[in-house]
Amino acid sequence: MTGTDALDPAALAAPAELKGVRIHQGLLPAATQAALVGDIRAVIRAAPLMRPVTPGGREMSVRMTAAGDFGWITDRTGYRYERRHPSGVPWPPIPARVRAIWDAVAGTDRAPECCLVNWYADGARMGLHQDRDEGDFGCPVVSISLGDDALFRIGGTEAPRPTRSVWLRSGDVAVMGGAARMAWHGVDRTRHGSSALLPGGGRINLTLRVVTPPDAGAA
Repeated sequence: MTGTDALDPAALAAPAELKGVRIHQGLLPAATQAALVGDIRAVIRAAPLMRPVTPGGREMSVRMTAAGDFGWITDRTGYRYERRHPSGVPWPPIPARVRAIWDAVAGTDRAPECCLVNWYADGARMGLHQDRDEGDFGCPVVSISLGDDALFRIGGTEAPRPTRSVWLRSGDVAVMGGAARMAWHGVDRTRHGSSALLPGGGRINLTLRVVTPPDAGAA
């Protein structure tokens, strides 16, 4: 259960679109979602969740870790990608099931080099931002939703507003590529307990990115 047979073919073939972001609603069947949760638990055991702090000293409400060649880090010294977890251990590999989703929807020959894992407990949110720390904006950011519903807000590429919003549900996969690659986006809130996937509620969001410049190849 690691290839396209683990994905809903209708959702794969006919995504919805909002401000240029493609949203494959219900792409991941229940069995695939449950298997992915097991994969992410293994990632977290190898590289524990952290509470990020912005360069300005603000503690973020989400907790984070990563898999792949790089992990995204934020602290008082700035936003950046690093090859190791702050504890010093290397990031674990991106799970094969996660990589298969990228291969199905990303539309690029480049492999993802980072799978950022965001954990949303009740009350966590993510302010409007652009993903601009990567070296290849020709590759999309692929976002996988597991667990509680999340109100996803999408703005413009030149300015955060005006925005439009959509509820992302467990099993949805959003692709920010092409003209929408630099769109401002964020999560206003989650609906705690709206999914039974995670005991006690909560949301896992996986975002897959290519980190290095086009001429760098695989890291």
